[in-house]
Amino acid sequence: MSVARETYHHGDLRRALVEEGLALASAGGPDAVVLREATRRAGVSANAAYRHFADRDALLAAVVSRAQARAADVIAEAIAEVDESCDPAALARARFRAVGVGYLRFALTESGLFRTAFAVPTDLSRSASPEAAGASGRTPFQLLSDQLDEMLEAGALPAAERPGAELLAWSAVHGLAMLALEGPLRDLPRGAIEALTPRLVRMVDLGLGVVSPAVG
Repeated sequence: MSVARETYHHGDLRRALVEEGLALASAGGPDAVVLREATRRAGVSANAAYRHFADRDALLAAVVSRAQARAADVIAEAIAEVDESCDPAALARARFRAVGVGYLRFALTESGLFRTAFAVPTDLSRSASPEAAGASGRTPFQLLSDQLDEMLEAGALPAAERPGAELLAWSAVHGLAMLALEGPLRDLPRGAIEALTPRLVRMVDLGLGVVSPAVG
């Protein structure tokens, strides 16, 4: 074992192990995140790794947060692509739809990290965790909430539809993602799923009463 591998500064080894865990998750999803393998890849002893992570679950929890942060970055990128030359209500709707587009884009382009980010957590404990926030400082759940609040403020979302709207919107796009990755739609070409995405997010905002079917 090289001297370089044995002389991590404080915090560097933890970061290195999480990076190796992310690489494992990217290639094989959450089941591929194994502490022993991350330790081997980092080139350190098991004892050194256990100073930072008590077990595999502890490492996986850190990787889940980082995967969610990556999802937040992709969603934020999709929001940033929205043309802002429209009225506030239309802009708020477009940004809301962009959250769903970004979420599905992440699922299709980084499926291993997507599964790790959203298949492992059993509750909403990471929904506002700084560790799960992207470069914008917001988590995926917070970005969705922000856009719903923006629609409400712009008068595009009826106040009666706001409570729980995150869960409804999330369920719809997550359902398509999982059908495409692991369900009956997994044999469809990626282009076919991408073509369905704008229609799905439009159906979601119609379901929330954001626009009438005649407006589109």
